[in-house]
Amino acid sequence: MKVLVTGIAGKLGRLTARKLIDAGHQVIGIDRRAWPDSPEGLELYQVDIRKRPAEDVFRTHRPDAAIHMATVTHLVHRSPDRMRVNLYGTRAFIHHCHNYGVKQAIFVGRHTYYGAAADSPLYHTEDEPPMSAHTFPELADLVAADLYAASALWRYPEIATCVLRMVYTLGPSKHGTLAAFLEGPTVPLIMGFDPLFHFMHEQDAAKAIVTALTHKLHGIFNVSGPTPVPLSTIVRAAGRRPLPIPAVLFKAGLGRLGLPNLPAGALDHLRYPIVVDSDAFRRATGYRHDYDERETINAFRTAD
Repeated sequence: MKVLVTGIAGKLGRLTARKLIDAGHQVIGIDRRAWPDSPEGLELYQVDIRKRPAEDVFRTHRPDAAIHMATVTHLVHRSPDRMRVNLYGTRAFIHHCHNYGVKQAIFVGRHTYYGAAADSPLYHTEDEPPMSAHTFPELADLVAADLYAASALWRYPEIATCVLRMVYTLGPSKHGTLAAFLEGPTVPLIMGFDPLFHFMHEQDAAKAIVTALTHKLHGIFNVSGPTPVPLSTIVRAAGRRPLPIPAVLFKAGLGRLGLPNLPAGALDHLRYPIVVDSDAFRRATGYRHDYDERETINAFRTAD
Protein backbone atom coordinates (compact mmCIF):
# COMPACT_ATOMS: atom_id res chain seq x y z
CA MET A 1 0.00 0.00 0.00
CA LYS A 2 1.16 3.54 -0.71
CA VAL A 3 0.97 5.51 2.56
CA LEU A 4 1.57 9.24 3.02
CA VAL A 5 2.59 10.42 6.49
CA THR A 6 2.57 14.07 7.54
CA GLY A 7 4.77 15.10 10.47
CA ILE A 8 6.99 12.14 9.62
CA ALA A 9 10.19 13.70 11.01
CA GLY A 10 8.76 13.82 14.54
CA LYS A 11 9.70 11.08 17.01
CA LEU A 12 6.43 9.18 16.68
CA GLY A 13 6.35 9.81 12.94
CA ARG A 14 9.76 8.22 12.52
CA LEU A 15 8.82 5.14 14.52
CA THR A 16 5.60 4.78 12.54
CA ALA A 17 7.39 5.18 9.21
CA ARG A 18 9.88 2.44 10.06
CA LYS A 19 7.09 0.06 11.03
CA LEU A 20 5.23 0.82 7.81
CA ILE A 21 8.33 0.14 5.73
CA ASP A 22 9.02 -3.08 7.65
CA ALA A 23 5.45 -4.15 6.86
CA GLY A 24 6.12 -3.69 3.15
CA HIS A 25 4.32 -0.40 2.54
CA GLN A 26 5.58 2.33 0.23
CA VAL A 27 5.97 5.43 2.42
CA ILE A 28 5.90 9.08 1.36
CA GLY A 29 6.62 11.67 4.04
CA ILE A 30 5.76 15.36 4.41
CA ASP A 31 7.37 17.53 7.07
CA ARG A 32 8.78 21.02 7.41
CA ARG A 33 11.75 19.46 9.22
CA ALA A 34 14.53 17.43 7.68
CA TRP A 35 15.22 13.76 8.46
CA PRO A 36 18.89 13.26 7.47
CA ASP A 37 19.12 9.55 8.35
CA SER A 38 15.72 8.54 7.01
CA PRO A 39 15.38 4.85 6.03
CA GLU A 40 16.08 3.67 2.52
CA GLY A 41 13.04 3.71 0.28
CA LEU A 42 11.30 6.59 2.05
CA GLU A 43 10.39 9.56 -0.16
CA LEU A 44 10.55 12.70 1.97
CA TYR A 45 9.26 16.12 0.95
CA GLN A 46 10.33 19.00 3.18
CA VAL A 47 7.20 21.13 2.77
CA ASP A 48 4.43 22.66 4.88
CA ILE A 49 1.15 20.70 4.83
CA ARG A 50 -0.74 23.99 4.37
CA LYS A 51 1.18 25.02 1.23
CA ARG A 52 0.70 24.22 -2.44
CA PRO A 53 3.79 21.94 -2.67
CA ALA A 54 2.14 19.59 -0.13
CA GLU A 55 -0.96 19.37 -2.30
CA ASP A 56 1.32 18.57 -5.24
CA VAL A 57 2.65 15.56 -3.29
CA PHE A 58 -0.90 14.23 -2.91
CA ARG A 59 -1.65 14.95 -6.57
CA THR A 60 1.52 13.30 -7.86
CA HIS A 61 1.57 10.19 -5.67
CA ARG A 62 -2.17 9.55 -5.17
CA PRO A 63 -1.61 7.62 -1.91
CA ASP A 64 -3.97 4.84 -0.88
CA ALA A 65 -3.85 5.98 2.74
CA ALA A 66 -2.64 8.99 4.71
CA ILE A 67 -1.69 9.50 8.37
CA HIS A 68 -1.73 13.00 9.86
CA MET A 69 0.70 13.81 12.66
CA ALA A 70 1.74 17.31 11.56
CA THR A 71 0.44 19.13 14.62
CA VAL A 72 2.31 21.43 16.97
CA THR A 73 1.72 20.18 20.52
CA HIS A 74 3.99 22.35 22.69
CA LEU A 75 1.91 24.43 25.08
CA VAL A 76 4.24 27.11 26.39
CA HIS A 77 4.08 29.54 23.50
CA ARG A 78 0.78 30.23 21.80
CA SER A 79 1.01 31.84 18.40
CA PRO A 80 -1.19 32.42 15.36
CA ASP A 81 1.15 30.18 13.36
CA ARG A 82 0.53 27.28 15.72
CA MET A 83 -3.24 27.68 15.29
CA ARG A 84 -2.84 27.77 11.53
CA VAL A 85 -0.64 24.67 11.48
CA ASN A 86 -2.93 22.65 13.73
CA LEU A 87 -6.36 23.61 12.42
CA TYR A 88 -5.70 24.78 8.86
CA GLY A 89 -3.12 22.05 8.37
CA THR A 90 -5.65 19.42 9.41
CA ARG A 91 -8.25 20.96 7.10
CA ALA A 92 -5.79 20.86 4.21
CA PHE A 93 -4.96 17.23 4.98
CA ILE A 94 -8.63 16.19 4.93
CA HIS A 95 -9.35 18.14 1.76
CA HIS A 96 -6.36 16.64 -0.05
CA CYS A 97 -7.48 13.16 0.97
CA HIS A 98 -10.90 13.87 -0.52
CA ASN A 99 -9.65 15.54 -3.68
CA TYR A 100 -7.00 12.96 -4.58
CA GLY A 101 -8.73 9.66 -3.92
CA VAL A 102 -7.25 8.66 -0.57
CA LYS A 103 -9.19 5.65 0.71
CA GLN A 104 -8.04 5.77 4.34
CA ALA A 105 -7.24 8.76 6.55
CA ILE A 106 -5.91 8.56 10.11
CA PHE A 107 -5.69 11.57 12.45
CA VAL A 108 -3.44 11.02 15.47
CA GLY A 109 -4.76 12.98 18.45
CA ARG A 110 -4.39 12.89 22.23
CA HIS A 111 -6.44 11.58 25.14
CA THR A 112 -5.85 14.87 26.98
CA TYR A 113 -8.46 16.50 24.73
CA TYR A 114 -11.16 15.03 26.99
CA GLY A 115 -10.01 17.40 29.72
CA ALA A 116 -9.14 16.93 33.39
CA ALA A 117 -11.75 17.92 35.97
CA ALA A 118 -12.90 16.94 39.44
CA ASP A 119 -16.18 15.56 38.04
CA SER A 120 -14.67 13.67 35.11
CA PRO A 121 -15.73 10.04 34.68
CA LEU A 122 -13.28 7.36 35.73
CA TYR A 123 -12.96 6.17 32.13
CA HIS A 124 -13.56 8.40 29.12
CA THR A 125 -15.30 6.75 26.17
CA GLU A 126 -15.30 7.82 22.53
CA ASP A 127 -18.89 9.05 22.88
CA GLU A 128 -17.78 11.93 25.09
CA PRO A 129 -16.92 15.28 23.49
CA PRO A 130 -13.46 16.77 24.09
CA MET A 131 -13.89 19.32 26.89
CA SER A 132 -10.33 20.47 27.54
CA ALA A 133 -10.73 23.69 25.55
CA HIS A 134 -12.97 24.97 28.34
CA THR A 135 -10.48 24.46 31.19
CA PHE A 136 -7.23 24.44 29.22
CA PRO A 137 -7.40 27.16 26.50
CA GLU A 138 -3.92 26.29 25.25
CA LEU A 139 -5.38 23.04 23.88
CA ALA A 140 -8.21 24.75 21.98
CA ASP A 141 -6.56 24.59 18.55
CA LEU A 142 -5.67 20.91 18.98
CA VAL A 143 -9.22 20.10 20.06
CA ALA A 144 -10.52 22.00 17.02
CA ALA A 145 -8.23 19.96 14.75
CA ASP A 146 -9.48 16.72 16.33
CA LEU A 147 -13.12 17.73 15.82
CA TYR A 148 -12.49 18.83 12.24
CA ALA A 149 -10.86 15.50 11.44
CA ALA A 150 -13.85 13.72 13.03
CA SER A 151 -16.21 15.72 10.81
CA ALA A 152 -14.79 13.85 7.81
CA LEU A 153 -16.66 10.77 9.08
CA TRP A 154 -19.89 12.28 7.73
CA ARG A 155 -18.49 14.90 5.37
CA TYR A 156 -16.60 12.36 3.24
CA PRO A 157 -18.13 8.94 3.95
CA GLU A 158 -16.20 7.40 1.05
CA ILE A 159 -12.99 7.80 3.09
CA ALA A 160 -12.37 5.35 5.94
CA THR A 161 -11.52 8.09 8.43
CA CYS A 162 -10.09 7.14 11.82
CA VAL A 163 -9.42 9.52 14.73
CA LEU A 164 -7.09 8.05 17.32
CA ARG A 165 -7.02 9.60 20.79
CA MET A 166 -3.80 8.21 22.21
CA VAL A 167 -2.52 8.32 25.77
CA TYR A 168 0.86 9.79 26.73
CA THR A 169 3.87 8.09 25.19
CA LEU A 170 7.11 7.33 27.00
CA GLY A 171 10.29 5.62 25.90
CA PRO A 172 13.98 5.86 25.06
CA SER A 173 13.55 8.89 22.78
CA LYS A 174 12.65 10.91 25.91
CA HIS A 175 10.26 12.91 23.75
CA GLY A 176 6.72 13.97 24.54
CA THR A 177 4.67 15.70 27.21
CA LEU A 178 5.22 13.15 29.98
CA ALA A 179 8.92 12.76 29.20
CA ALA A 180 9.40 16.53 29.34
CA PHE A 181 7.67 16.68 32.72
CA LEU A 182 9.98 13.97 34.07
CA GLU A 183 13.11 15.62 32.70
CA GLY A 184 14.65 16.96 35.90
CA PRO A 185 15.91 15.06 38.98
CA THR A 186 13.08 16.56 41.07
CA VAL A 187 9.52 16.54 39.74
CA PRO A 188 6.99 18.92 41.36
CA LEU A 189 3.53 17.60 42.20
CA ILE A 190 0.52 19.41 43.59
CA MET A 191 0.19 18.67 47.26
CA GLY A 192 -2.78 16.47 48.10
CA PHE A 193 -3.18 15.10 44.55
CA ASP A 194 -1.76 12.00 42.91
CA PRO A 195 -3.72 11.41 39.69
CA LEU A 196 -3.58 8.23 37.65
CA PHE A 197 -1.59 8.74 34.45
CA HIS A 198 -2.35 6.68 31.36
CA PHE A 199 0.72 6.12 29.17
CA MET A 200 2.20 3.62 26.71
CA HIS A 201 5.58 2.81 25.19
CA GLU A 202 6.30 4.89 22.10
CA GLN A 203 6.87 1.70 20.09
CA ASP A 204 3.42 0.48 21.10
CA ALA A 205 1.96 3.82 20.00
CA ALA A 206 3.52 3.44 16.53
CA LYS A 207 2.30 -0.15 16.41
CA ALA A 208 -1.25 1.03 17.20
CA ILE A 209 -1.21 3.51 14.32
CA VAL A 210 -0.09 0.83 11.86
CA THR A 211 -2.71 -1.53 13.33
CA ALA A 212 -5.46 1.04 12.70
CA LEU A 213 -4.28 1.30 9.09
CA THR A 214 -4.17 -2.48 8.60
CA HIS A 215 -7.73 -2.90 9.88
CA LYS A 216 -9.11 0.05 7.87
CA LEU A 217 -10.74 1.53 10.95
CA HIS A 218 -13.58 4.00 10.54
CA GLY A 219 -14.56 6.05 13.56
CA ILE A 220 -13.11 7.52 16.75
CA PHE A 221 -11.00 5.25 18.95
CA ASN A 222 -9.19 5.67 22.25
CA VAL A 223 -5.79 3.96 22.32
CA SER A 224 -3.98 2.92 25.49
CA GLY A 225 -1.38 0.47 26.69
CA PRO A 226 -0.92 -0.87 30.23
CA THR A 227 -2.94 -0.02 33.33
CA PRO A 228 -2.72 3.63 34.44
CA VAL A 229 -0.32 4.37 37.29
CA PRO A 230 -0.29 7.10 39.98
CA LEU A 231 1.91 10.00 38.95
CA SER A 232 4.09 9.76 42.06
CA THR A 233 4.80 6.10 41.27
CA ILE A 234 5.88 7.03 37.75
CA VAL A 235 8.18 9.74 39.11
CA ARG A 236 9.89 7.38 41.55
CA ALA A 237 10.15 4.50 39.05
CA ALA A 238 11.80 6.91 36.60
CA GLY A 239 14.51 7.60 39.18
CA ARG A 240 13.24 11.07 40.06
CA ARG A 241 12.21 12.60 43.38
CA PRO A 242 8.61 13.81 43.74
CA LEU A 243 8.23 17.19 45.46
CA PRO A 244 4.68 18.01 46.61
CA ILE A 245 4.00 21.75 46.51
CA PRO A 246 0.84 23.60 47.64
CA ALA A 247 -1.33 24.52 44.66
CA VAL A 248 -1.14 28.28 45.33
CA LEU A 249 2.68 28.25 45.40
CA PHE A 250 2.82 25.95 42.36
CA LYS A 251 0.69 28.31 40.28
CA ALA A 252 2.59 31.40 41.43
CA GLY A 253 5.96 29.82 40.65
CA LEU A 254 5.27 28.45 37.17
CA GLY A 255 8.29 29.03 34.93
CA ARG A 256 10.52 30.10 37.83
CA LEU A 257 11.71 28.93 41.23
CA GLY A 258 12.68 25.68 39.58
CA LEU A 259 9.11 24.87 38.53
CA PRO A 260 8.25 23.84 34.96
CA ASN A 261 7.05 26.49 32.53
CA LEU A 262 3.49 25.20 32.20
CA PRO A 263 0.29 27.03 31.28
CA ALA A 264 -2.08 27.50 34.21
CA GLY A 265 -4.56 25.15 32.55
CA ALA A 266 -2.09 22.30 32.86
CA LEU A 267 -2.43 22.28 36.65
CA ASP A 268 -5.72 20.37 36.45
CA HIS A 269 -3.78 17.60 34.68
CA LEU A 270 -1.65 17.31 37.83
CA ARG A 271 -4.76 17.13 40.01
CA TYR A 272 -7.24 14.95 38.17
CA PRO A 273 -6.80 11.82 36.04
CA ILE A 274 -7.59 11.47 32.34
CA VAL A 275 -8.07 7.74 31.86
CA VAL A 276 -9.63 6.28 28.73
CA ASP A 277 -11.58 3.17 27.86
CA SER A 278 -9.86 1.67 24.81
CA ASP A 279 -11.87 -1.56 24.58
CA ALA A 280 -13.42 -0.52 21.25
CA PHE A 281 -9.98 -0.30 19.63
CA ARG A 282 -8.94 -3.67 21.03
CA ARG A 283 -12.16 -5.36 19.89
CA ALA A 284 -11.89 -3.91 16.39
CA THR A 285 -8.23 -4.83 15.86
CA GLY A 286 -7.14 -7.41 18.43
CA TYR A 287 -4.41 -4.94 19.45
CA ARG A 288 -2.22 -5.79 22.43
CA HIS A 289 0.62 -3.69 23.78
CA ASP A 290 4.09 -5.24 23.92
CA TYR A 291 5.49 -3.27 26.88
CA ASP A 292 4.01 -3.14 30.38
CA GLU A 293 4.25 -0.10 32.65
CA ARG A 294 7.56 -1.16 34.26
CA GLU A 295 9.25 -1.87 30.94
CA THR A 296 8.01 1.44 29.53
CA ILE A 297 9.31 3.50 32.44
CA ASN A 298 12.61 1.58 32.47
CA ALA A 299 13.08 2.25 28.76
CA PHE A 300 12.80 5.96 29.52
CA ARG A 301 14.93 5.85 32.68
CA THR A 302 17.85 3.90 31.20
CA ALA A 303 18.08 5.70 27.84
CA ASP A 304 21.18 7.78 27.20
